[in-house]
Amino acid sequence: MNLSTHFTLDEFTFSQTAARLRVDNTPTPEVLEQLKKTALGLEMVRALIQAPIMISSGYRSPHVNRLVGGSKTSQHMTGNAVDITAPGYGSAEKLVRAIVASTIPYDQCILEFGRWCHISFTDKPRKQALVIDANGTRALA
Repeated sequence: MNLSTHFTLDEFTFSQTAARLRVDNTPTPEVLEQLKKTALGLEMVRALIQAPIMISSGYRSPHVNRLVGGSKTSQHMTGNAVDITAPGYGSAEKLVRAIVASTIPYDQCILEFGRWCHISFTDKPRKQALVIDANGTRALA
């Protein structure tokens, strides 16, 4: 099932942990509607960088989120957040900085451990730009 022009439900719901442990990671109808909005947000990112985007972690059911050690308030569980890279564009930091400098209405854009971009979309975007690494969490400088 396509959520948008370039993103599928399978991309958003695949989890190695869920597959290995045979845990259901099917979104509810409400979460599915949010995933469509998140996919549209990613379409804006793709248009900005003019390169394909790879999803490493999208939707996580509450059970899968617990199994992977996700935050108890993770936006992944509501379909609002996705972890991405864009190898054809450049580093995760380059990707995060491009998104933050753009007019894309993201809620959070986080450079995580210098390896991937966590981006979320909500109805009331905070435009919060952060870095998470071994030194903790802080504003993107």
